[in-house]
Amino acid sequence: MKNRAAFDGPLGRLVLCEEGGAITRLEWSEAAVDGDGSDLLTEACHQLAGYFAGDLKVFDLPIAFQTGLTGAVMRAIYAIPFGQTRTYGDLSKKLGVSAQAIGQACGANPVPLIVPCHRILGSTGLGGFSAPGGVETKVALLRHEGAASLLI
Repeated sequence: MKNRAAFDGPLGRLVLCEEGGAITRLEWSEAAVDGDGSDLLTEACHQLAGYFAGDLKVFDLPIAFQTGLTGAVMRAIYAIPFGQTRTYGDLSKKLGVSAQAIGQACGANPVPLIVPCHRILGSTGLGGFSAPGGVETKVALLRHEGAASLLI
């Protein structure tokens, strides 16, 4: 059974899922949360609070990284430091796949924010973001991290 917990933050309610001792999903959702919670989810909510308060720059949580290309992209994104960005092309060169494949893998990231796909930009623009609010949410996260100068 998956454990679930909700975190109400400045960008809306985030629902986290944990299974087998790792975070498996983070999604924006106003739905009621059913589940037992866990010590890991309590810690994840604590770290999210720290992130939004500006006190936490690096999440230290076990993540259930997917396999294949999506997993490789998730690991590469997870390594991008707070307040920094990369382009789809940067990851494309690093992983030896097309920028379009990087974009598709970013869109399939089941743990946005913790695996910070908002830090991935297009070569001439912001690129997309799958959270509610789309690009506006991406901009809010980049501003929060002090990367807003990149947007001008």
